[in-house]
Amino acid sequence: MQLLAIHHAAIICSDYSRSKHFYHQILKLPIIAEHFRADRHSYKLDLALPDGSQIELFSFENAPPRPSYPEAQGLRHLAFKVASVEQSKIYLQSQGVAVEAIRVDQYTGKVFTFFADPDGLPLELYEA
Repeated sequence: MQLLAIHHAAIICSDYSRSKHFYHQILKLPIIAEHFRADRHSYKLDLALPDGSQIELFSFENAPPRPSYPEAQGLRHLAFKVASVEQSKIYLQSQGVAVEAIRVDQYTGKVFTFFADPDGLPLELYEA
């Protein structure tokens, strides 16, 4: 067996409309498909990234909140590769998104920063 790439990351949100707006309108991820699963009272939204990977955005009634930020066991954060962290930070801030100070990775010398989705999920911008 050989893993080839990450196909998708699945995210459960607390407010579907707010998160759909954030990922589709602010982060500008195109919608591949959107489904309402009536038996679960749940939405599933598939969003595309330019490299072919995807984000699956789910809504579930009464989903528990994330235990802590960001050091709970499990997935720590989701990182997006960008051409310019500085320009991406400026854009996000113009959309009302709080973005941390830009830092330098001590091992690679690349710049990065963090911001959060509407539910506080840590997201990273990492310069290509």
